[in-house]
Formats: sequence, structure tokens, C-alpha cells
Amino acid sequence: MRYFLLDKVTAFESGKRASGVKCVTLTDDILHDHFPDYPLLPGALLLESMSQLGGFLVELSFHADGAPVRRAILAQIKDAKFHHGCKPGDRILLEAVIESRLEGAARVTAEASVEGERVARSDLTFVLRAIDSPRVHEQRRQIYRLWTQDLKPPPLIP
Repeated sequence: MRYFLLDKVTAFESGKRASGVKCVTLTDDILHDHFPDYPLLPGALLLESMSQLGGFLVELSFHADGAPVRRAILAQIKDAKFHHGCKPGDRILLEAVIESRLEGAARVTAEASVEGERVARSDLTFVLRAIDSPRVHEQRRQIYRLWTQDLKPPPLIP
């Protein structure tokens, strides 16, 4: 992935929930065309930011020491609803909660809000897959370290 739509993870409880932040700025290239004179973060990208937080939560919640690393793959988006658009200057607070889990999958409820008002929500299903790519694992480790650098204690990143 060449873009990340989550700026920071602000809370993490393994197996339960994670919170994060996405800040919308005029430097986000997509805003120059979506829409001229009325820039809005596309709903698909807002959903992607919620999915990135959900995938992070699932990966770190399911990892067991000594087991092969499995990565979260978004498998289903259900009941996505967008209540308001997000514009430059908005600080989007993201919340992901694990609702149910199986050995190799989890269903996550994700919500996004700006200044206390819900802007989007969706149920996301992730499956876990072993991926034989050191580059993928190193990329995830690097971005997860950046996202969580202010968390005390930092989560174990596979």
C-alpha cells in the first residue's frame, strides 16, 4: 500500500478495542479533485482508515509468540453508513471494537467521529492469512511502530 490513512493509534486493548486518529489536510492529494471548491475526504478513504485501524487491532490481538505471523485481510464490509463528510481541518477519531472472533477471522465494528459527532460506521470482517513476504512484514512493523510510538506500554508488534 502506498498510502496510510491512519495517523496515530491512541489506545489499544488486545482482543478488545483500538482507537486512532486521522487528520484531514489540504495536502491530501485526493482533496484537490474531490471536489474543487468543496474538498471532502471520499467515503471510501474514510472506510479505508477505519479498516486500517481494524486490521491493526485484529493482527495484534491474534498474534501468538512463536507462531507464524498472519496478516489481516479485509474480507467483508457490511452496513457502511456515512453521516457527514470530512473536510480539511477535521480531526477524525476512529474506534474499532472486536465483536466476535474465530480462530482465523474476526468481526469488528468501526466508527469515525469528528468533534463528538459520528461521521461513519461499519461492520468489518477480517480473515488472517500467513503471507510469505519479509517485505510485507517489515513494512507493517515500521508503520505500526510509528502509529504506536506514544502508547505506554507499546504493544508487541509481530
